Amino acid sequence: MLLPYLWEYKWRVMIALTFLASAKLANVAVPLVLKDIVDTLAPAQQPLALPLALLVGYGLLRLSTVLFAELRDVVFVRVTQRAIRRVALTVFRHLHSLSLRFHLDRQTGGVTRDIERGTRGISTLLNFMLFSVIPVILEFGLVAAVLLTKFDWRFAAVTFVAVAIYIFFTVSITEWRMEIRRQANDLDSKANTRAIDSLLNYETVKYFNNEEYEAGRYDENLRKYESAAVKNEMSLGLLNVSQACVIATAVTILMILAAEGVVDRTLTLGDLVLINGLLIQLYIPLNFLGMVYREIKQALIDTDRMFRLLEQNREIQDSPNAVELAAGSASIRFEHVDFSYDPKRQILFDVSFDVPAGSKIAVVGHSGSGKSTLARLLYRFYDVGGGAIVINGSDIRTVRQGSLRGAIGIVPQDTVLFNDTIYYNIQYGRPDAAREEVIEAARAAHIHEFIERLPDKYEATVGERGLKLSGGEKQRVAIARAILKNPAILIFDEATSALDSETEQSIQAELTRIAQGHTTLVIAHRLSTIMDADQILVMAEGRIVERGNHRDLLERNGAYAQMWALQQQEESQRPRAQAA
Repeated sequence: MLLPYLWEYKWRVMIALTFLASAKLANVAVPLVLKDIVDTLAPAQQPLALPLALLVGYGLLRLSTVLFAELRDVVFVRVTQRAIRRVALTVFRHLHSLSLRFHLDRQTGGVTRDIERGTRGISTLLNFMLFSVIPVILEFGLVAAVLLTKFDWRFAAVTFVAVAIYIFFTVSITEWRMEIRRQANDLDSKANTRAIDSLLNYETVKYFNNEEYEAGRYDENLRKYESAAVKNEMSLGLLNVSQACVIATAVTILMILAAEGVVDRTLTLGDLVLINGLLIQLYIPLNFLGMVYREIKQALIDTDRMFRLLEQNREIQDSPNAVELAAGSASIRFEHVDFSYDPKRQILFDVSFDVPAGSKIAVVGHSGSGKSTLARLLYRFYDVGGGAIVINGSDIRTVRQGSLRGAIGIVPQDTVLFNDTIYYNIQYGRPDAAREEVIEAARAAHIHEFIERLPDKYEATVGERGLKLSGGEKQRVAIARAILKNPAILIFDEATSALDSETEQSIQAELTRIAQGHTTLVIAHRLSTIMDADQILVMAEGRIVERGNHRDLLERNGAYAQMWALQQQEESQRPRAQAA
């Protein structure tokens, strides 16, 4: 999955690999030049002059190893960062394309931590694979070639055996450690999820005085993570000791062989220095092999968790031949719609009604009757289980989701705002809107005067999920946002439920004004707000039990009339209760 992102900068990758190879060649050449310097300066040679060229060459090679390594990093950094950016953006877009069902089930803290670790894992994977594994293989090949050509077979044999044992120990112990690390990651995600969920529900925690209860649950997750982290560090110590034993044994054997050669005069002091230098340069990167292997494995796990988010199937997808929804006024028709969130529990049963273009239809009913489900289906957050929803003669399953949702504006019952300014939250309805249009929408929603009284006015921040605003203020921001969008279809899902009676009356008149010329679906709790609707649908247990205008339904003396009488009684009792 990462190869396409690398291929985009294939020339940078090739140049970086060239610099990498040059750095390793210079690295292996350093002890070769050092051998010649030592042999030239040995007492037996009786040097007549300082080997200046060799010393300068030695210095240049030392510089080259660092220079080429840094040039490699400079060239490759854009490849890594661009890959991280592209993958993170792909995951972000995919998450937004997933159905509402996924987002209702997800745990925000765990998902954000998976994305964070995954993007970091991409950087680790690319850097370690290209700049640790490949260089070690290249350097080992070069060292082996020098040992085989300049010394007898025993030197190469000891080196090969030591490297094989070293890799065996490293892989075996690291595999065991990975399971511990995986458990630690899961526990870390759970602790993070618990913390974020608790903080998002700050008010609920305060309402029930459960700060210590939440701290206890969080600490329980941290305690388990602490135990896994301690095991992880202990296993790292075991790995380091095992590696050190293998390296120390191999170096000792090779130095004994080299010292014997010097004593027997088959090798020079320069050869001893050469062998020591080659082994040090080979074992220094091997020292990090355990860490590299562990980090690569961890990066694979982390990126796998992130890429698994990309494997989440989109429950709602555009069909290959989906078309744009025609612009302009829109008529809506529900045709024998059945729906269930869970196959075991059906929510809607054979729901059929028409909303002619420019008309206003209201839906009322007790909680759980299926009113808000109609809005979710119209937005195509879910697909119907049976029947069809048709706009302007087109089944919405054959229409592009972008154009469908672009034609609908909603004021939801529970308004959630971005942790940004009031201006940003209103302008979100149409991000390219001019400031004058944003202010005009705020005036229409009767919130402009409130905003102007704030110290920062439109630049005042609303806090996480809009918690700095009251329910009514948030609702008016949502109304302003819908007004600014100016869609063909308007949905008011109990849009004034959070407002007091006086504010509701003033905004209701404004909602009636902006609904003119728009196809409007009103999901209402207070029946007084939908008396002017062209048609009122009364729902009960997922079925439409009555339909007609306000006057007709009252005359029938059915479910609607009973709801009306009950609300009128509550309204009349409220002033007495307030007076008392």
